[in-house]
Amino acid sequence: MQQRGYEGFRVGNLWISPPVILAPMADVTNGAFRRLAKRIGGPSLVVTEFISTTALHYGSAKTLTMFDITPDQRPVAVQIFGADPAIMAEAARIAVDMGADILDINMGCWVPKVCKTGAGAALIRDPDTACRVVEAVVKAVSVPVTVKTRPGWQYGDFATAKLAKRFEELGIQALTLHARFAVQGHEGAADWALIRQMKALLSIPVIGNGDVNSPQAAARLLEETGCDGVMVGRAAIGNPWILRDIAHFLRTGELLPPPTLQERAEAALSHLRDLAQSMGEGPAVRHLRGQLPLYFRGFPYASRFRERISHANTIEEVQRLIEELFHTELTACAPA
Repeated sequence: MQQRGYEGFRVGNLWISPPVILAPMADVTNGAFRRLAKRIGGPSLVVTEFISTTALHYGSAKTLTMFDITPDQRPVAVQIFGADPAIMAEAARIAVDMGADILDINMGCWVPKVCKTGAGAALIRDPDTACRVVEAVVKAVSVPVTVKTRPGWQYGDFATAKLAKRFEELGIQALTLHARFAVQGHEGAADWALIRQMKALLSIPVIGNGDVNSPQAAARLLEETGCDGVMVGRAAIGNPWILRDIAHFLRTGELLPPPTLQERAEAALSHLRDLAQSMGEGPAVRHLRGQLPLYFRGFPYASRFRERISHANTIEEVQRLIEELFHTELTACAPA
C-alpha cells in the first residue's frame, strides 16, 4: 500500500525522493555520520551541522573541516547561521565552493550562545533583519536556498507564518518547520497543526520536523499536515535505520525487521573509524562516547556499555567492550 507523499518533491532542480531528510544536528551530522546514514538509511537529502558564518569570515580552519562533503553523501544541504547579511552572503558563497547542493539558513536554533548574537531563532524576533539575510543569501548563490525555522519565539505566537511568505517572495525554494516554539527547545510535543497551517500558506515545499520517531509517525505527519517531506533528527542518532524504515513504510505500508545486534555493532564501529579519519582516533572516541551507546538501546548490557565506554580512548578498546559485553548475542546472530 503506497502512502500519500511518497512521490517526493522538487527543490530547485533537485528531486527529493523518498521525502525523507536527515536533520542538521550540532556535533552529530558530521561527514562520518552523513555517510553512514546515507549508506544505511538512504535519505534523499542530508544536512550538515550548522556552520558559523562568523567563523568562516575569519577563516577558521576547524570550521572548514565541518564541510567534509563527499560524492557518496549527495545531495547535501549546508546549513549556516548568522545575523549579518553581508557575512551570511560571503559564507554562502564559500559553502557552495565547498560543494553545497542546497544552502539552508538556520532560524531555529534556540541555544543562548547562538541567539545572543542575533542568529538562529533570534531572527524570528527581528523580521527585517531576517528578510535582509534571506535576500542577501538568495542573491549570493545559484543553488537553491531554504530556511529551517520554528513557529515563533514565544509559545503560542505563530510569528513565522507571515515571515515565511516574505521569505517565499524573496526566493527561498523550501521551508522546514520544527513544530516547537523556540522557548520550548526540545521539550513538550511538537504541534503538527502548525505545519498544516504553514503548508496552507505557502506554494513552495514545506518539510515537517518534530516527533518523527517511527515510520508510522512519519506517515501520520504527511497525512495530517499535507507537508511535502519529513525531517528526522534525534531519532536517527544511533539508529540510521529509521530513515530506511520510514522510506520503506511510505512506499509499501510495511514495517521492516529491526537491525540485528551484529549490524548495530558494525555500524557503530564504522561510524567511529570514519570519524577517526578526519578527527583523529582519541578525539573521535571521546566525541562519540555519548552516541555509540545509542546503537545498542534495548539490548542487555547496553547501560554497562554506556558506563564503561566513558573510559575508552581507542577504537580497539571500544571494539573489545562491544565483544565482551555482547559476545553471546553477537555469536548467535553472526553469519554462518
